Amino acid sequence: MTALFDKFQLYFQYPFVWYALIVGVLIALCSSLLGVTLVLKRFSFIGDGLSHVAFGAMAVASILNLTNNMLFILPVTVLCAILLLKTGQNTTIKGDAAIAMLSVGALAIGYLLMSIFATGPNLSGDVCSTLFGSTSILTLSQSQVHLCCALSVIVVILFVLFYHKIFSITFDENFTKAIGIRTSMYNLLIAVITAIIIVLAMNLVGSLLTSALIIFPALSAMRIFKTFFSVTLCSVLLSVFCAFFGILLSILAGTPVGSTIVAVDITAFLIACIIRRLRGGQ
Repeated sequence: MTALFDKFQLYFQYPFVWYALIVGVLIALCSSLLGVTLVLKRFSFIGDGLSHVAFGAMAVASILNLTNNMLFILPVTVLCAILLLKTGQNTTIKGDAAIAMLSVGALAIGYLLMSIFATGPNLSGDVCSTLFGSTSILTLSQSQVHLCCALSVIVVILFVLFYHKIFSITFDENFTKAIGIRTSMYNLLIAVITAIIIVLAMNLVGSLLTSALIIFPALSAMRIFKTFFSVTLCSVLLSVFCAFFGILLSILAGTPVGSTIVAVDITAFLIACIIRRLRGGQ
């Protein structure tokens, strides 16, 4: 135990460890806030769709040699979130088909562009790091941490301000629309916030694993609690704990950060299922 404590003390002397912990906790916090709403509204796959779009945008940013690729990836992903929402409301292209078209197309084009205009000698390594998260937590810069903190504060403030509206459209969108609330605007807000979360999580967790941060904590909390507020609160606490513990575990074991965090989330989900069974649930 003393050796383990000494090892943590050694690691915490380095700024990159604190960067990873701060970013990981903030991403987990933001993703879990909207996770319950996305799961209940059957919008879980929007995270997958936008993560593929973010990968395509990152490929273009790499080809253009942009110094701060976040300034390109973020607006492109947000724009595609708006496009995805509008396309999903089209009677000729249903929501799941629109997500499939956008996600697969962006993923294929992104990989194609990276193959044709390769900017480094290790193409497969670059693609793998982008899709599944970096194998090292050394990649987070101070500017990325500052940007993550600023955007996380905005996400939390927006969620708190429009909590009641989000609650209404989550459970009965038709009634909410009937009483004069502009449901399309709040659906758009949810899509935009989800896009921001996806972009924030790319460098730490990877574009393909970010949706796991949205889905697993929400599903775990639903196995234990029943009300929207208690499920959301439990989801936030569980997501933050899993992210924090996953990052520490990845440091000790030398495993990829994103995969380790998701593995901890899966473990928490299985424990929640066991708790539900013991309490007599189905």
